[in-house]
Amino acid sequence: MLEHGGRLQRAAQQYGIAVEQWLDLSSGLAPWPWDIPAIPVRAWARLPETDDGLEAAACAYYGTRQVLPVPGSQAAIQALPRLRRSGKIGVLSPCYAEHAEAWRRSGHVVREITESEVDFFLDSLDVLVVVNPNNPTGRLLPPERLLEWHGRLAQRGGWLVVDEAFMDNTPESSLAARTERIGLIVLRSFGKFFGLAGVRLGFVLADSKLLRLLAEQIGPWAVSGPTRVLGTACLLDTQGHQQQILRSAQASERLARLLRRFGFAPQGGCALFQWLVTDQAAQLHDFMARRGILLRLFVPTCSLRFGLPAEEADWQRLEQAFNDYLKEIS
Repeated sequence: MLEHGGRLQRAAQQYGIAVEQWLDLSSGLAPWPWDIPAIPVRAWARLPETDDGLEAAACAYYGTRQVLPVPGSQAAIQALPRLRRSGKIGVLSPCYAEHAEAWRRSGHVVREITESEVDFFLDSLDVLVVVNPNNPTGRLLPPERLLEWHGRLAQRGGWLVVDEAFMDNTPESSLAARTERIGLIVLRSFGKFFGLAGVRLGFVLADSKLLRLLAEQIGPWAVSGPTRVLGTACLLDTQGHQQQILRSAQASERLARLLRRFGFAPQGGCALFQWLVTDQAAQLHDFMARRGILLRLFVPTCSLRFGLPAEEADWQRLEQAFNDYLKEIS
């Protein structure tokens, strides 16, 4: 399996610090999870049904006509490559590593390319995969550029797959409303914005034929009844959405200021994390971990991703750790 953030149990064992004593900034989730609504007994006792309001709530939230709920967008990432014959796949990189891995495992030829290389390679590709905003760099591509790439691919029966896992904070940049277009596939994650990654819920937005084919790959009853109740309640909470957008933006900007103050200006980021490239990445990661602060280390790019602290005590703890780090290396 590929390496991911959030491996708190492993860090606790490695550094000898109890799990409850850690400040986990490794996974890029909103640190303010939604309250769990009352789950009726029938949601546990009966098989899930698709006319319970989840799809309607998701369509309203994303601004689209049809969606397919899946047990986390990871399920769709793994299933989509099985819907095409072996072909040439471009993945705009660096990004979430599971995309390239899933296409390779299904027998496709994968080329990881940079943004500046897309126009050169696009007409030789069958599928282009883009994470927008990108993880971990935070790069946000404008919808107009993505739609131009989609148009060139669609002329030859190709796909543009856009993973919008971190898009909830910037819905004006989403392609969700355009997914009636053949060959445009948008993946949305539920857990990151709502701070509830453990429920394993995501959505695929695409044309109706593709959603039917994907549903056959995913299988029946993929999303549990309790998860459907929870997801519906969260998606309908419009007041809560605005609060989450505002406090995430404020916290992300505060985090960027904190990093700059200690001489580590981030090279990228979005509303849920900041991204730092530094030749001290491994050293800083280990220093923080020895103090019970878990960051996400990306070894190939010598970079770190910082998630958002949840409360004032967490901010003070992170600031003190940076103070201690600068004293140690001076």
